[in-house]
Amino acid sequence: MSKDWSVSTMTWYAVFIWFGASLFSQSVYMAFNGQPYDANLMLESAGPFAWVLIAIELFVWAIVAIFFGGKVLNRVQVKGPEMAPVDAI
Repeated sequence: MSKDWSVSTMTWYAVFIWFGASLFSQSVYMAFNGQPYDANLMLESAGPFAWVLIAIELFVWAIVAIFFGGKVLNRVQVKGPEMAPVDAI
């Protein structure tokens, strides 16, 4: 019996895979070149699309931050009692 994953679970897997792939890519580049990516060179090579790429990445990270912040707030919130206390005499 297979159970479908929730959108939240798939989103977190996507973020972890994206982050892991980025770290792996950076480590392979450093192994061959001895230094990390040069951000300025990468932006120059993107040409006029550099600002579009930056905007997309900022948008994605903002969405991740909003969802993560919402989850943290839901965990931290102090919830009131579900049933009103009854004072016994």
